[in-house]
Amino acid sequence: EVQLVESGGGLVQPGGSLRLSCAASGFTFSWNAMSWVRQAPGKGLEWVSGINDDGGLTTYSDSVKGRFTISRDNAKRTLYLQMNSLKPEDTAVYHCAKYPTTFVRGLDYDYWGQGTQVTVSS
Repeated sequence: EVQLVESGGGLVQPGGSLRLSCAASGFTFSWNAMSWVRQAPGKGLEWVSGINDDGGLTTYSDSVKGRFTISRDNAKRTLYLQMNSLKPEDTAVYHCAKYPTTFVRGLDYDYWGQGTQVTVSS
């Protein structure tokens, strides 16, 4: 059974930083591309960032480029999202998502986790 468990969310002031983690199990983690997606209150899902199977290729939405960094540790079966210079508009539930492919396919993933809440507010 595929399981994706996010952690690391919380309340942070504007300009602050957080590091999200996603622990994966139930599949061969190193064979699959992964992404982070988010959903703000009252809004639809937004793709944030993706990484291919070996971590050699990363992509970002324009809204987070230069502030967020995605990475993965295949030995630990864990996906990360380092978020710096956080803004109130980054407030959302952040989910990690798994693709059935080695490359990122936007919102066309096959599994996602329950998510972790990130709130950016003073």
